[in-house]
Amino acid sequence: MVLNYLWAGFFLIAFVIALFQLIFFQDYDIFQKLVTSTFDNAKLGFEISLGLTGVMTLWLGLMKVGEKGGIIAIFARIVGPFFNRLFPEIPKNHPVFGSILMNFSANMLGLDNAATPLGLKAMKEMQELNIHKDTASKAQIMFLVLNTSGLTIIPISVMVFRAQLGAADPSDIFIPILLATFFSTITGLIAVSLYQRINLLHPVILAYLGTLMLFIIGLIYYFSIIPQEQVSLISSVASNVILFSIIISFIGLALYRKVNVYEAFIEGAKEGFSVAITIIPYLVAILVAIGVFRTSGALDLLVNGIGYLVGLTGINTDFVPALPVAFMKPLSGSGARGMMVEALNTYGVDSFVGRLASTIQGSTETTFYILAVYFGSVGIRNTRYALICGLLADLAGVIAAILIAYLFFH
Repeated sequence: MVLNYLWAGFFLIAFVIALFQLIFFQDYDIFQKLVTSTFDNAKLGFEISLGLTGVMTLWLGLMKVGEKGGIIAIFARIVGPFFNRLFPEIPKNHPVFGSILMNFSANMLGLDNAATPLGLKAMKEMQELNIHKDTASKAQIMFLVLNTSGLTIIPISVMVFRAQLGAADPSDIFIPILLATFFSTITGLIAVSLYQRINLLHPVILAYLGTLMLFIIGLIYYFSIIPQEQVSLISSVASNVILFSIIISFIGLALYRKVNVYEAFIEGAKEGFSVAITIIPYLVAILVAIGVFRTSGALDLLVNGIGYLVGLTGINTDFVPALPVAFMKPLSGSGARGMMVEALNTYGVDSFVGRLASTIQGSTETTFYILAVYFGSVGIRNTRYALICGLLADLAGVIAAILIAYLFFH
């Protein structure tokens, strides 16, 4: 319901602002720009869906190999005690736990192309357990919010952009991003748990979360003692070695168990095309709405308005030029990336604004995009409180990114 009003609101606000610009500023091109934006973003939505087809075909095929080989079940047993309490609707040791873990792992490694098809696989498996097919289940909402919170251990893409633009130390945003995404994830987890009345103080949950926290602390310590120029290289190499090792483990265990891996891959891969086709209308709808909102100038008005209000309080406003990234990130990953690159070029890659924009870019995920793609792939229309919890996680990530950037870079 919330998404319904927001979607319509994007168009209505864009129309009002465009009309104001036409009447008072004689901007005779504004409505042409809005119409052009609808066509461009409709095309972009189709191209993104088409681009996902190959990746989804690959990873859904590999997931089928892992499922038949038994390694997905092994993953499910490893995380079972923890996931059983976060996803009480799902039967114990269900294979979907393996898919969920694989999706989270790919996200943490900054491997977006691998994470999306794995997430869609998990959503489809949870949809099979969902009684009300057009309404999001509790398990699907918990999964989606944790996904949108974007816990990232190795922010490869952000570091690559910084390196390409000549940063003195492309990896200097590694620890800030890790901390910001951690706060975002914890906020999303708490928000959904309050709605679903999940006891996060259960010893099993505390044990798993404590282990994760110790791992993150250890990782931060390790990267803080090695030469900084090696951080980006080690991160990139480690991520891809881990990912390809997972692929080999899928195939190796399946061969050991005498599974016909080629036929298993083809069986799973056939699902990739149909899923990509299913999400096209949902993705086009959200991208077109976001496009007209941005083209109308509404986003700029919002950022400038916040900057003005912050200035009235006497609080330091150095963070305001990076806010376009924060507002665009929940709406569009490519849009936020463009905003980040623009900030890096305008203010300098090693400036406070440049580093803050980079930290915000890595601190959270594209909530509206993920809602459209993940729920759209299984035909869910009533998303319940998923959007609210996802945006709360985004807000926590952005606030944490700003505060941490002031601590590290200001």
